[in-house]
Amino acid sequence: MSEHKLDKELEEFRQVMEVPSTFEDGFSWTALMGAIFVALLMVPGAIYMGLLAGVENIGPASQWVTVILFIEVAKRAQKNLKNAEIFVLFFMAGAAMGMPFNGLLWNQFYARSEAAIAAGIAAELPTWFAPGIESDSYIDRTFFHIDWLPVIGLVIFGTFFGQLSSAVLGYGLFRVANDVEKLPFPMAPIGAQGIMALAEDADEKNIEQSEGRWRWRVFSIGGALGLAFGSVYLLLPTLTGAMTGQPITLLPIPFSDFTPQTGNFLPAVATGMSWDLGNLIFGMVLPFFAMVGAFVGLIATFVLNPILYNVGILSSWTPGESTISTLYLNNVNFYFSFQIGIAIAIAVAGISQVIRSLRKAKRKSDSQTDTLPAPSTAAVPQGRGDIKIWVVLTTYLFVTLTYIGVSGWLIDWHPGVMIVLFFLGFIYTPMISYVTARLEGMVGQVVEVPFIREAALILSGYQGVAVWFLPIPIANYGQMTVFYKQCELTGTRFTSIWKTQIVLFPIILISSIFFMNFIWGLDEVPSAVYPFADEIWKLHAENASIMFSATLGEYSIFEEAFRLPFILSGAIFGGIMFWGLASLGAPVMLTYGVVRGLGQTMPHAVIPQFIGALLGRYYFQRKMGLKWRQYIPVVSAGFACGMGLITTVGVGITFLSKAAIPLPF
Repeated sequence: MSEHKLDKELEEFRQVMEVPSTFEDGFSWTALMGAIFVALLMVPGAIYMGLLAGVENIGPASQWVTVILFIEVAKRAQKNLKNAEIFVLFFMAGAAMGMPFNGLLWNQFYARSEAAIAAGIAAELPTWFAPGIESDSYIDRTFFHIDWLPVIGLVIFGTFFGQLSSAVLGYGLFRVANDVEKLPFPMAPIGAQGIMALAEDADEKNIEQSEGRWRWRVFSIGGALGLAFGSVYLLLPTLTGAMTGQPITLLPIPFSDFTPQTGNFLPAVATGMSWDLGNLIFGMVLPFFAMVGAFVGLIATFVLNPILYNVGILSSWTPGESTISTLYLNNVNFYFSFQIGIAIAIAVAGISQVIRSLRKAKRKSDSQTDTLPAPSTAAVPQGRGDIKIWVVLTTYLFVTLTYIGVSGWLIDWHPGVMIVLFFLGFIYTPMISYVTARLEGMVGQVVEVPFIREAALILSGYQGVAVWFLPIPIANYGQMTVFYKQCELTGTRFTSIWKTQIVLFPIILISSIFFMNFIWGLDEVPSAVYPFADEIWKLHAENASIMFSATLGEYSIFEEAFRLPFILSGAIFGGIMFWGLASLGAPVMLTYGVVRGLGQTMPHAVIPQFIGALLGRYYFQRKMGLKWRQYIPVVSAGFACGMGLITTVGVGITFLSKAAIPLPF
């Protein structure tokens, strides 16, 4: 079999769309109005729904809602929106959902949490993470307090430099992966397809072309599903929670917990079910074998955990434990270390895949050198809005050195930490960003070297917890390459995106801090009003305390959870599984799914996603053929839009019922 044979499933995602011959500027003040609309109406809804039900798709939903609304307004004004204008409006609506101050709600909770206090972390937290527990701001429940100024200042700093580096350095990697190496980016057309659906509706000339307007019809079906399901799943508990203080849920949020019952015959195994229909649809969207792999990995934990319990490794678990406590106890006993090993196996496999592809590309290039003229790898499509590479490199140096300078000042120039900062900024970040850019371009995968930041900080020799909250120059800019590919596929000039980010920056900051403060003022976060946060944040706090305790300079939870034999077993087992499946010719997505699933997986979302994958593969795809791959991303976008619309209605009513807003003066 030829080494150049492509994975059949990945081939379905390749070349779905072609790059247009011309590019247009999509930035307009109309798009800015859309961003303000999102910042005022959708941001509070996203915050509220995230706390209530852990719903994460309201961000994409806000984009579809905004674009559809403005398309309808434009049609009545006898104006057609171009593809580029719709893409920028879509991007701007999504960017306006950026909530840089979202972490403030978590900070105020963690600083006072039982997990942080019990681990001795609360007393060590720096002022740029959260004020001390004696601060009056906790009594008043407000971020508009002088004690929060260091936290807010550091958030603004991180937001500005994070957006700058992501936009410019992500673009530079896109130039390498797309223009020089000509990688296909198989997953990029998924997002672009939804934009094209809206573009069809915006173009009045296409109204009579029913064959070309299939996207809009499919999008409408998804929207109707989202409206119907959202009314039951989200609107009912939102309204009842606003009226009575105790939300009524017909479908349990965030999931039904079966662990106390199944623990009698499945010891140390977390079981349950999420009733969010979005998981079913999500399982249809992603590649089938990725979902199969995740399910196989989940079943492996169902078999492995009872064995580990019976041999005394999962010794902390006792019958009757809930899902949250089961996951935490299993993490401390085994999975914290085992998952590090699994992640190492995935990282090594991803990096080796990139190295092999580079060697193949070099051999192919060498074989063509004698017969073909040297290609102009520096050439880029005319009018795309590209910038000089020296601008990318200068930005990288400026951003990285600024991060290092600020972090060094906050940490009193601790020598061990300074070495870590230079290593992460100038060695690890460029390496992992390039590797990820290659994987995104080849198979739509992201690779991370696990716990590299954590390991580096522990080895720095610093004692205390302040080091964990520094603005460290570590990032993976390779993921931005997919966004730039979508931008190219829709014919949008890159300068449109950069102008948009500059204009949006103050809008994002103002809306985020205002609504975070408003929601905290409504009620304590977390509390019974927000069942998802009330259930899950405790687990997050306990898991975070494991790592933060590693630099306290005394015996900690980290020392109990970090066990080298388990790390090695995870790396060896994951490596054997990865290479074994690969040697058998298993699809790439199945291989990654199985290996990732070997860690401790929450079953609540995996099971409905797997059911969705089965329905998509063996029912809908058999009836519709390969067109199903084009239909389902648009259905998913419509579903998110419907959920977003009904969510906005519920949150709007809630805010009106509690409209007494405390002013900071």
